[in-house]
Amino acid sequence: SPSGLMWLYLDENGLTGTIPGSLGNLINLERLGLYQNELTGTIPGSIGDLKSLEYLRLHQNELTGTIPESIGSLPSLVWLYLEQNELT
Repeated sequence: SPSGLMWLYLDENGLTGTIPGSLGNLINLERLGLYQNELTGTIPGSIGDLKSLEYLRLHQNELTGTIPESIGSLPSLVWLYLEQNELT
């Protein structure tokens, strides 16, 4: 099942659109890489539901808005890359 997915790397694929809030359903996800795409919109707060997440790379996109406070509560997060976006 998709909820058993532990690593998801979709870096450098020219992806467009927004990051779906449903990513928060991937409860076993440890690594998420979506960097160097053309993603827009905000970072969904549901990323804060990924309690196993250690590695989050969202840099080099066109993301806007604020960084969800829920990311700061992720107990396992070690790597966080958000640079080269338009976050406030």
